[in-house]
Amino acid sequence: MHDLAATLRSKGIEFPEQCRVFEVCNPQQAATVLRADMALNMALPCRISVYTEAGKTRIGMIRPAAMLSALSSDPELAEVARQVEASTMAIIQAAVED
Repeated sequence: MHDLAATLRSKGIEFPEQCRVFEVCNPQQAATVLRADMALNMALPCRISVYTEAGKTRIGMIRPAAMLSALSSDPELAEVARQVEASTMAIIQAAVED
């Protein structure tokens, strides 16, 4: 977990919002991606961001399927990205429902 707001404040930057980024990773799926193309390491791990904006708490992420399709045309990786996206969206949905 990266607390971006705290990092900014620790550097003397006034930042009123909150922003925490959680890195989530399935090791098997990450290994599949890296075995196919090591350059895709920059797209790993997936991140879920929880932040405030104008007094509202928001949850977001970059969709793995869209990101990976922009970086690779490998159909096996597209399937991995779809699986990762479904899992990550389920995590977000569960958090919103609580």
